[in-house]
Amino acid sequence: MPRVSLVLGAGGARGYAHIGVIHQLQSRGYEVVSISGSSMGALVGGLYAAGGLDAYTEWVKTLNWIDVVRLLDLHFSHGTIRGDKVFAKIESMIGNPNIEDLPIHYTAVATDLTRHKEVWFQEGSLLEAIRASSAVPGVFSPIRRGERILVDGAVLNPLPMIPTVAVESDMILAVDLNCADDDVDPEVLPRIQHMLAQRSFNASQRIGVIVSSMEVLHGALSRYKVAGYQPDLLLHIPKSIAGFHEFHRANELIDAGSRIAAIQLDQYEARGKIKPTLMDDQYS
Repeated sequence: MPRVSLVLGAGGARGYAHIGVIHQLQSRGYEVVSISGSSMGALVGGLYAAGGLDAYTEWVKTLNWIDVVRLLDLHFSHGTIRGDKVFAKIESMIGNPNIEDLPIHYTAVATDLTRHKEVWFQEGSLLEAIRASSAVPGVFSPIRRGERILVDGAVLNPLPMIPTVAVESDMILAVDLNCADDDVDPEVLPRIQHMLAQRSFNASQRIGVIVSSMEVLHGALSRYKVAGYQPDLLLHIPKSIAGFHEFHRANELIDAGSRIAAIQLDQYEARGKIKPTLMDDQYS
């Protein structure tokens, strides 16, 4: 059974594609032995490591736009979202395990605004780690721990490659959620063309200057991180597939992640890099 280290990038609602990638790996008999994630990547990876991804997937597939709005805890005095309802739901699914007790090596990456550096969560409360890693500045309330102010890991590292290096595996697979369409494999685009059209329709909705600026920064930082340490396989999820805020599109985005992973894994396996152990075609 091939052993894989997963690097799950930041990208808001596009992070649902991570679920499809994981499903595709499971259907092929890959064993995930390590997960490193920023923001939505930390959330999806943490749920998988804690055994709660299936329950979370079934839940988010039921959410429409009104449901998503109702889940937001707007802090009117600060103009930010607390996210208490979301994390209460997640806690009901997985409890609040310590990272060191998880069966999979796990790292959530956050940013310490006080010291201007990355913070790696590899022990302690899983929920606290996820919450810190996904606290998008100007959108979600930061996490304060003593003198430290912790926010989204994507501020400094939207695609955290290095935490996976020390873990023995057959391959490192990274999922970049901030790619331009030109970076996407030509075989992939026709399979998700309907989603790109849907995205251009939704583009008239106001995302916000802060989030749009962050997405540009994330794309540049992701390219920098990949240049510094090449994964064995890099899955490109086009930024145009969904807006950061479109959390009501779970079904489409999970399916897109599975489709993209299937195409690129087929290519990787055809080159003789990995011999898959096919289990079923549930997620094909």
